[in-house]
Amino acid sequence: MTETVTGETPTEVDDWKQEWQPVVDAIGRDFSDGEIQWGADMVERGSIRRFTEPLELDCPLHTDPVAATEHGFADVTMPYVAMMSATIPEMRGPGEVLFDSDDRNAQPARSPINNEGLGIGPKTTGFIGTDIDMDFLRPVVAGERLGRKSNRLVACSPKETALGRGAFLKWECDIVTEAGEVVARQRTGTFAYVPRHKGESV
Repeated sequence: MTETVTGETPTEVDDWKQEWQPVVDAIGRDFSDGEIQWGADMVERGSIRRFTEPLELDCPLHTDPVAATEHGFADVTMPYVAMMSATIPEMRGPGEVLFDSDDRNAQPARSPINNEGLGIGPKTTGFIGTDIDMDFLRPVVAGERLGRKSNRLVACSPKETALGRGAFLKWECDIVTEAGEVVARQRTGTFAYVPRHKGESV
């Protein structure tokens, strides 16, 4: 038995999923066009300290340059869980407007971590992160700068949820240093969707 949304035929239900087929066909494509997205700042001792202090993380590799060098590192190391934050570009430049609306739930006009559109498939306005996992290849030390290289689409599953119609997407990227060394691999799940109207049933 085929379950449908009230007032819609099975064909109409299938049509919105077909709009995602170009995205499904693009699985394996790198949407970065080879461009590396660099973090706004270099990793430095102060940012490592500010990250570890509220966690009361006392590992000397993160706090003591002497201990770090004795263990073969050029400087103190960044905790693995902080690595992703060092890849995020600046949100706003001088003179730019970041929030162009004073609505209660207003979102920034642009963000390096939101849905900027794929250029293929349906246009969506809703976007959430669903999961993330990372493989760490080596620690990052103070003085290095990190960036995200590649933005490979590895999965696309159209789905209708209580939020709306859209697709669960899985992306993969490499975290690299300015020297080009891959220090981690990151996989991120997202749900891009068209929000459901208030009172509309699934």
